Parts: sequence; structure tokens; C-alpha cells
Amino acid sequence: MEARLKKDLLKVARNAIKNYLDHEGKITVSEDDFTDPEFWEDRGTFVTLTINGKLRGCIGTIVPVRPLMLDLIDNAINAAFSDPRFYPLAKEEFPIIDIEVSILTVPVQLKFSSSNELLNKVRPNIDGVIIRRGPYQATFLPQVWDELPDKEAFFKHLCLKAGLSEDCFKIDGLEVYIYQVESFLEGEFR
Repeated sequence: MEARLKKDLLKVARNAIKNYLDHEGKITVSEDDFTDPEFWEDRGTFVTLTINGKLRGCIGTIVPVRPLMLDLIDNAINAAFSDPRFYPLAKEEFPIIDIEVSILTVPVQLKFSSSNELLNKVRPNIDGVIIRRGPYQATFLPQVWDELPDKEAFFKHLCLKAGLSEDCFKIDGLEVYIYQVESFLEGEFR
């Protein structure tokens, strides 16, 4: 994606959070405002907020269900105000948040017959991973590899995030999907 389009998306994410903070309402955008067709393709997105490098909120949509621009607005608002791990963003925090946008490819199921084969197939720093067993599901964006570069530790934490035992990736019946992201931070454009 071109740099000017990334800048537009980051600006929309920030404006969506600011508007919700000030008015508790969602901004509206149209194809007249943002004419690039990429903005109106159905895409999954994640919006990650950090303060001084520490996570402050992260919400996203894994599977594309609506146009990129609309998904981005909802996920920006949800990352700021609805991430259950954090209190809603306060006005005094708004100026110091850093926003990262991740645009996802469509997830693809990974076929494997053992935990060793699974670990060999997943590519650190490239693949985001979704695990699913029954009603339990969790994902880590590829950026999480920076914090958990060891494949086994990565999967243990992902299993726990899903509410499963930490060795869930070693037990038959786990569904695993991978996807890739194009991510960009506000700091890249300052």
C-alpha cells in the first residue's frame, strides 16, 4: 500500500478515536471522501494502541466482513474504549497514544499431523496465527513474534490466551490458521 494511503488510514483511526472521546459517536466517511478503491475492499484489520511502547489496546477483525475503511473505524474505537484488558482511553492519554494499523490477508488453514510439524510450518515474524478448538479461539499478530520469538513459547501463550491448556498445540483436534499483515505506525510518518 502506498505511503499516502497509510497516512490517510492512520489519520482516520486517530480521528475516529478523538471523535468518540469528544462526542461518543462514530465518524462517518464515504467513497467521496476517500476515493481510492483499496479503502472499500473487504479486509480484516487490527488497530493497536501503545503508550511509551506498552500495549494500551488492541482489537481487530480477522476475517474480512466489511470495507477496510469501515472496519478500521470500528476497530480504532474498540481498541481505545472496548478492549476488556484495559479501562477506556482517557482524554489525557489521547495525545500520547501511538497507533498501529495492521491489514490482514485472508486466513488459510494449516494442515499438520504433529506439534513438531506445526512448529516447523509456522514462520516467525511473517505469520499471524489463529488457533481454534470448539468455542475457544485466539490470535496473535505477526508482531507478537518480537516478544515471543521461541515457537513453543509463542504457542503456549496463544493457547493460554484462548482459555486452553498451554500445551493445547500438542493435542489432536486443534485448528490452526495463518495470515500475514501489512502494518504501519504513526511514528513512521512523523
